[in-house]
Amino acid sequence: MGKGAPTPKRSAQVAARKRPLVPEDRKASKAAERVAIQDQRLKMRQAMDTGDERFLPFRDKGPQKRFARDYVDARFSLGEFLMFGALIFVVVSLLVPASSEQMIYVLGGFWVMFLAVFVDVFILSRKLKKRLTEKFGDVERGTVWYGSMRSLQFRRLRLPKPQVKRGEYPA
Repeated sequence: MGKGAPTPKRSAQVAARKRPLVPEDRKASKAAERVAIQDQRLKMRQAMDTGDERFLPFRDKGPQKRFARDYVDARFSLGEFLMFGALIFVVVSLLVPASSEQMIYVLGGFWVMFLAVFVDVFILSRKLKKRLTEKFGDVERGTVWYGSMRSLQFRRLRLPKPQVKRGEYPA
């Protein structure tokens, strides 16, 4: 309200702000809310495929998270094959008797694979932190962990989908 008009009474201001607790047409409002939620989910799903920052979930938003995603997606990671190795270990351990000497080799092989993945993720986290610091200065909390956990997922199943090819490291 501009100058020259009297200040409205408090009761008039309160009455103008009042809204009903329950909408007039509950079915219509519920349907409209359902459509709005469905539309939001569709936008978020499309953003996961295209990498559109506006509709990504909070966990994936921001330039540092994008950089971490692109850096991880550009490199080959041993962690991508950890689940395959674990599945092979389970199948082989079912076939090999537990008391045999061969089981020691199966367990040893699994632990070697697990250790190799751990070392790979450790090296990735150090390099990623260094690159993030060079580009952004201060590294947001959780960004290195975000990249490390992404490196343990199958490339095809990562969400948001990889936007770079292998070898295309971000600048």
